Amino acid sequence: METLQDTETKKVTTSSPTFKGSGSQMLLNGLIEEGVSTIFGYPGGAIMPIYDALYDYADKLEHILVRHEQGGIHAAQGYARTSGKVGVCFATSGPGATNLVTGLADAQIDSTPLVCITGQVFAHLLGTDAFQETDVINITTPVTKWNYQITDAKEIPEVLAKAFYIAKSGRPGPVLIDITKNAQLQIEEFESYVKCNHIRSYRPKPKVRIEFIEQAAKLI
Repeated sequence: METLQDTETKKVTTSSPTFKGSGSQMLLNGLIEEGVSTIFGYPGGAIMPIYDALYDYADKLEHILVRHEQGGIHAAQGYARTSGKVGVCFATSGPGATNLVTGLADAQIDSTPLVCITGQVFAHLLGTDAFQETDVINITTPVTKWNYQITDAKEIPEVLAKAFYIAKSGRPGPVLIDITKNAQLQIEEFESYVKCNHIRSYRPKPKVRIEFIEQAAKLI
């Protein structure tokens, strides 16, 4: 069985055209490239590879440990609304992921940009009723702008970039990325992280109601 020791590599950055590292390292590098400096979360077995990798990024990423995942996502909401940045939250699979649902719904209603990362069982165990395996994608579809399950580390850079773009653009809102444990551990040679600034099938066009703006202006 693949272990963290088998996949241990030195800290990598996205300054070079390509680098070799784990999916967890790629995820954390991507967060840094997106301007993230603060993460809220609560660890668990299915997301432990990301937490283990987080030690090497303590100088750039501050992780605030909460006592419950719902507290973590609400803290990320508050951070997003006061800082103007995208709030980021980590949670494990099963009950960890389902504890985010209320916060996701609230963020969608309040147009708060969030990117939530949840751990998931190994890809080959999906659909087998494995320990703490829940279908977080279908559970959170009604309360997110977009969600996606990553089963291969190669998907991480593109999916993460899309997540931040969708969370911030148009009417802001929450996005959830579910990452299987094998993808977190998987060693790959990644290209440099590239931010997303356009998605072909996603072109939000906010409708401006001048009369509402005028009413609001009168109240100021």
